[in-house]
Amino acid sequence: MKIAVLAGDGIGPEVIAEALRVIETLALPGLTMFEGDVGGTAYKRHGHPLPAETLQMARAADGVLFGAVGDPDCDDLPREYRPEQAILGLRSELGLFANLRPAAGFPGLEDFSPLKPELARGIDLLVVRELNGDVYFGNKGERDGEGGREGWDMMSYSQSEVRRIAHTAFAAAQKRRRKVTSVDKANVLETSRIWRDTVIEVARDYPDVALEHMYVDNAAMQMVRSPGQFDTILTGNLFGDILSDQASACVGSIGLLASASLGERQTAFGTFGLYEPIHGSAPDIAGRNKANPVAAILSLAMLLRHSLGRDADAGRVERAVSQTLSDGVLGADLGGSATTREIGDAVISALVTIS
Repeated sequence: MKIAVLAGDGIGPEVIAEALRVIETLALPGLTMFEGDVGGTAYKRHGHPLPAETLQMARAADGVLFGAVGDPDCDDLPREYRPEQAILGLRSELGLFANLRPAAGFPGLEDFSPLKPELARGIDLLVVRELNGDVYFGNKGERDGEGGREGWDMMSYSQSEVRRIAHTAFAAAQKRRRKVTSVDKANVLETSRIWRDTVIEVARDYPDVALEHMYVDNAAMQMVRSPGQFDTILTGNLFGDILSDQASACVGSIGLLASASLGERQTAFGTFGLYEPIHGSAPDIAGRNKANPVAAILSLAMLLRHSLGRDADAGRVERAVSQTLSDGVLGADLGGSATTREIGDAVISALVTIS
């Protein structure tokens, strides 16, 4: 078993360090880990946010544990050299088209949600976001127009792209509560019309899963008004980026949510993927031992489950995190005073008592 560890920028190295302590506690036989540079750190050391050796390392692994990218020092670089291009490059080069972002409330943390406790208590959803298309990868550019500078970003999806992400969402829903909400803007966007028609086509292969359609603006409203109605949300790259961050706010903190980016490649142990907390590099608190490592640790749990076939170990890690939070070991993002290292210590302490 091989894991490529790409900690990245800002708080990335701090939260990934705690995830690595957790996996060391598990003492998995035959596990090898490699560390590489990515993002702003890689640019400063190698002149590119995604060096060839880092990409090669990722390709050779069974799974990638990723921290965060983003460095204010690099904001004025040409687009191709900015840290954020590293994660886009990894998703594209590794064929990672399906982003799974679960969001569920933790018992005892309902008061940290901006929603009423009874609404926060009912949150248990999975956002399945397409990763390789949409405006993030479409043709883009800038020109001088009559009104000054003018920019454009092309949004597009082919039926084949929609089919494969739809199959991922319906298969995931079969393991949950058997309901898919496909989110689009089919009343305005041609892209969404193709999206909706294709999702309806794929749904015929899953007669045991209920399908509903919802416009993205209504979905955003419904997530605040009645989040418990959602099970599996299927949507495109742009809408999924926004809605999954909104879901994290409904839970109470972006520092609590993990994600998996999966493709079609199978390894000897499971599906190859890249796993990362959904938060950013948070340069304002980097190096201050204040970042919440829970999302990184839960990302590790997803790696164990999907890419290494270690479902029991993943469950142990998740229960250890839940125990830590219920014991009141909370970081500053949740109104607590626990440091990054103290939260990691608490998770490890709980882990060794869980069989």
